[in-house]
Amino acid sequence: MLPSNGGDTIIPYLKPGDRRELDENLRSPATSGELNYVFTRAAIFYVRTHGLSYTTINDIVGALDGAKVEFQRRVAGPYEDTKIANNGDVYPKEVI
Repeated sequence: MLPSNGGDTIIPYLKPGDRRELDENLRSPATSGELNYVFTRAAIFYVRTHGLSYTTINDIVGALDGAKVEFQRRVAGPYEDTKIANNGDVYPKEVI
């Protein structure tokens, strides 16, 4: 079961006002911690909607991993390629 505090899931490290603003989509996450919070709340909502099971856990982990891989491929990779072109590569040719 998910941790609870009076019916609301406990997510540490964010002030209640910041949580409310993020929960109500009043603003975008401003820090990596807030971004983590938004991902966590989406996962919790999915568990509450679909029930806690192996399939639900697998769905969440798979979706997070897929999003991470796609972000790496579409955003991080091209960004790093630009930086390599601008600043030179640190990997010697015989390694890559």
